[in-house]
Amino acid sequence: MVDRAAPDSYSYLGPAGTFTWMALTQVPEAQGATWRSVNNVGEALDDVVSGRSVGAVIAIENSVEGGVSATQDALANIPGLRITGEYLVPVNFSLVARPGTTLADVKVIAAHPVAYAQCHLWLDAQLPDHEHLPATSNVSAASGLLENQIADAAVAPPRIEKELGVVVLADGIGDNPNAVTRFVLVSASHAIPPATGADKTSVIVELPSDAPGGLVEMLEQFATRGVNLSLLESRPIGDALGRYRFVIDLDGHIHDERVADALLGLKRFSPNVMFLGSYPRADRQNVEVRPRYGDDVFVEARDWLRDILSGEPER
Repeated sequence: MVDRAAPDSYSYLGPAGTFTWMALTQVPEAQGATWRSVNNVGEALDDVVSGRSVGAVIAIENSVEGGVSATQDALANIPGLRITGEYLVPVNFSLVARPGTTLADVKVIAAHPVAYAQCHLWLDAQLPDHEHLPATSNVSAASGLLENQIADAAVAPPRIEKELGVVVLADGIGDNPNAVTRFVLVSASHAIPPATGADKTSVIVELPSDAPGGLVEMLEQFATRGVNLSLLESRPIGDALGRYRFVIDLDGHIHDERVADALLGLKRFSPNVMFLGSYPRADRQNVEVRPRYGDDVFVEARDWLRDILSGEPER
């Protein structure tokens, strides 16, 4: 029997105070709903698939580290999920510890692997002999300090000391002060949000074969239709060496003629195309389209061909 929670439940990588939690505060439909704290991306998506939650917020890309591979792989291997929104959260970190701990006392640092990667330059410079203890989230890294004595300090979100009984050893330890993480809202609903003019579409594509020019041919599906790509990353399929799938974000909505035409070309080219969704961009910036790739151009070309086939005079 499926373990169903409240019908308006949303899952996130918890506990409260994580960057994922901050992203969930931006989701209008989640306000006033039940929030389910989970330990990892797989658990969050399983909540959606099983019906325990109507949606899950997960990290998918970071401006420093690039795509979040665990999320990309999970979306590629779990059919039927759709992205319905995206949200941006500025990311920085503090080094916290139990009261009475000094920086000189720190030998073992608990940190989520992604957070650790974004702070390693500071940590290597200030604590060159430290060891890294992986944690399931940034908040759990800090809360674990109070539950056991394994780690001496933790990489955690700013202001965590206001929620937990820890002290701050250093603020702003992130290697890039302008770091931003992109989160997406994932649902099992196949209803596509309406086009706004400031949209993004996500797909996952496999090359048909490991042949010269295969990647170029895939990219031509977008280039010849004036579709800009904002993300292009490869991930191993896992069934053999040299076999990769491509995670792609493109500017525009599936209801845009140029995007729809590009996706049709992509499906003719590739044996496996996974449509992840069209949804409003978090920055709300309108997508610029050159006149020759406007909807009316595609409609006019289609009408021209229809007239030829029907024997009507050309327009």
